[in-house]
Amino acid sequence: MALTSPRRSALSDQVIGQLRNQITSGEWPVGSRIPTEPELVEQLGVARNTVREAVRALAHNGLLDIRQGSGTYVVATSELAGVMHRRFADADPRHVAELRSTLESSGARLAAERRTEKDLAQLDGLLARREEAWESGEAERFVAADATFHLAVVAASHNEVLTELYADLADLLRDWLRDDVGGELRPAHHMDHARLVEAIRAGDGETAAAEAASYPFMCLRRPAEAGG
Repeated sequence: MALTSPRRSALSDQVIGQLRNQITSGEWPVGSRIPTEPELVEQLGVARNTVREAVRALAHNGLLDIRQGSGTYVVATSELAGVMHRRFADADPRHVAELRSTLESSGARLAAERRTEKDLAQLDGLLARREEAWESGEAERFVAADATFHLAVVAASHNEVLTELYADLADLLRDWLRDDVGGELRPAHHMDHARLVEAIRAGDGETAAAEAASYPFMCLRRPAEAGG
């Protein structure tokens, strides 16, 4: 069995850890292009080969996508999210909608039972941010705000397993929403999520679950020219 240098391996692992932290912390959000190889070499103070090895490792794990002539982009926030993204990227949109409906309705029902005052304050703030993003007319800004809001609803369930699973699927769901929204926000397609928040605040699990379950299928019923 061939032997490798422990020192070089440890250094590479450290660089992988630093780059992964930039991704998981949100410093490099999904969809963003990471610094170029020369920039990373300068910032990290390591050899080019070490940076290249770390980037390739994270690309292999599904967090990064190396695009020749364009750069390297963040495509997932965890190894599991990367696997999910690759596995289901070409899934039937109706199947993705069914998955969203199932997870989000379950999360909303539990959130109505378990939400705290802190959860409600966060949901109010994220709902306002979602509306501001819609009013801005910037599709990508709205996609990010909407995805963050729905994740917060699921997180208010205080079910760690459900929340982690939803978070690992978030990149896939964000792509689905991005395709649905298209490049232009159309007034006729605006969906008010205030009723969902009010149901959670009131402790009405049935209404909260029904509201959350309906949104993905409302997206699917949009006309083809809407881009979704």
